[in-house]
Amino acid sequence: MHTATYYIDLLLSGITVGSLYALIAIGYTMVYGILRLINFAHGDIFMMSGFFMIYVSATLPMAVSIPVVLLMTVLLGVLIERAAYKPLRSAPRMSVMISAIGVSYLLQNLATYITGGLARPYPEISFLKKSFAIGSLNIKIITLLTPVLTILLVISLVIFIKHTKTGMAMRAVSKDFDTARLMGIKVNSVITVTFIIGSFLAGVGSILYFTNYGQVSPTIGAMPGLKAFVAAVFGGIGSIPGAVLGAYIIGVCESLIKANDSIAIFSNAFTFALLIVVLLFKPVSYTHLTLPTICSV
Repeated sequence: MHTATYYIDLLLSGITVGSLYALIAIGYTMVYGILRLINFAHGDIFMMSGFFMIYVSATLPMAVSIPVVLLMTVLLGVLIERAAYKPLRSAPRMSVMISAIGVSYLLQNLATYITGGLARPYPEISFLKKSFAIGSLNIKIITLLTPVLTILLVISLVIFIKHTKTGMAMRAVSKDFDTARLMGIKVNSVITVTFIIGSFLAGVGSILYFTNYGQVSPTIGAMPGLKAFVAAVFGGIGSIPGAVLGAYIIGVCESLIKANDSIAIFSNAFTFALLIVVLLFKPVSYTHLTLPTICSV
């Protein structure tokens, strides 16, 4: 018979994992809301951010490395948008999707070439590794910080989209791309801002994820990226609160499945079975916002 502490620990673990998926899922859902593009390279931006930290922290103190890595991650996201997606703005959607898949494999192969395909240990961020006790429950700071930081970032993003001129422009572009351009909105600038936000959140998620899991490999971004994509679809892709809610549901369910030794091997299968069910039945978004637009906040 398991104690209450055991179940609380499981729930905290699931919420932490869900928070990490949420940070990545927001990038998927924002890009889809603006461009109707599923950016399959997003998980690999997350992975590259991990390698950036390994190499940058080898020469700079951690307090400097963190903002430098976030900046490098943002620049990578913008570079990908300018080089791989912008030239295909008027091309068929299938062409853009193939370009996204190509960028994903390019980043994976680049990381494999640089590292020799081997996993590298992630540098330790000491204050995130500390823990404290609440009764019989021992909680790591990162376990508590991850959902709190995720919620604060999501709230900040919602405020930004709803109450700033840039956010208004993003909502306009997501509603009608061509009309927004005719109204004088700088669509390319809006798209760049979207990639900046998505890449920044992926960078934050990378720091939290790899601090928890300890090592980075060239293909490690694939599974979190795919699970975040499922979360975005599950919550109604294009809806920010839907993506976050979907991520938390997947994270908690995954944690509960892994806790049961007899079915733990199916934890990844559960996520993709969920995707199949969602695509088969096409349920209404949990936020009751069926229109796949960035204004679903």
